[in-house]
Amino acid sequence: MQYPPMPPAAAPQAAMPQAAMRAATADRERTVDVLKAAFAEGRLSAAEYGERFEAASGAQTYGQLARLVADLPAGPMVAPQMTAPQMVVPATFLPPPVMMPPPRPTNAAAVASLVLSLLGMGAPAVVAGHIAKNQIARRNEDGDGMATFGLVLGYVECFFWTLLMFAVVAGGA
Repeated sequence: MQYPPMPPAAAPQAAMPQAAMRAATADRERTVDVLKAAFAEGRLSAAEYGERFEAASGAQTYGQLARLVADLPAGPMVAPQMTAPQMVVPATFLPPPVMMPPPRPTNAAAVASLVLSLLGMGAPAVVAGHIAKNQIARRNEDGDGMATFGLVLGYVECFFWTLLMFAVVAGGA
């Protein structure tokens, strides 16, 4: 059977630039669904349905599938999904842009306080920790936890060294 030619505006190459693309089993099944609906509505005779069904089962490209349903009302169409540049999305459906705040910088004095306290230098760690706490409050920076840890460990080290000096002095006198 000769299938109706597609109108010029709906020619496979014009309407579907992917007409030469190979069709998948799912595409053939969608075409058969359109044919079944047309047969059930009385748009196709049993003979026409049988011929088009056979042709749809053996179709290899989107263009071949499109020709089988060109004279039928649009149902689930065989066209592949449109890629992003082809898609037209109304602006009303676009979600509002999410503006993330810029990341806050980490205070360098807080890092120094932490490193100095880990190296066992209590007094410089305490000084750097207090400087860091002051700068973090003024500049809205990150690093408060590092500064606090550096201060606590620095004070513990200062206390330890003070006890050690007292023990040395008391033991030597």
